[in-house]
Formats: sequence, C-alpha cells, structure tokens
Amino acid sequence: MRKDIHPDYHMIDVKMTDGTIIKMQSTYGSEGDTLSLDIDPSSHPAWTGGTTRLMDQGGRVSKFKKKYEGLGF
Repeated sequence: MRKDIHPDYHMIDVKMTDGTIIKMQSTYGSEGDTLSLDIDPSSHPAWTGGTTRLMDQGGRVSKFKKKYEGLGF
C-alpha cells in the first residue's frame, strides 16, 4: 500500500438522538470532536420495525405544505 494517501482514523464522540454518547473511530473531524446525529438506528422506523414515527421538523413535507397550502393538498 502507498503511504500518506489514507485518511487519519481517530476517536470521536457520536451523540445519538436520545442524548446517548458513544465513542467510535472515524475520519470525521479531529480527535475528540462530537458528531450529532439527526437520525440513528434507535429512532428510525426502518430499524425499529415501524414502531417509531419520524417528525418532520421544517423539512421537505413542511416546505411542500407551506408552498401549496390552500390548493387542496
């Protein structure tokens, strides 16, 4: 393998949607940075068997409704 072409792996904190913080290796940021997730396996319906519902907080659905409100959608 060639040297100096691979990204640096280091330990970061990953903050889940429920506030839980786990440590993992990543190429994100630098050593000790925190990555906050908007969606993770504990909150996404694909991994929870559909028992959890995602709330749209100013996302695509809200933008669509604002744009076309009053037109019957």
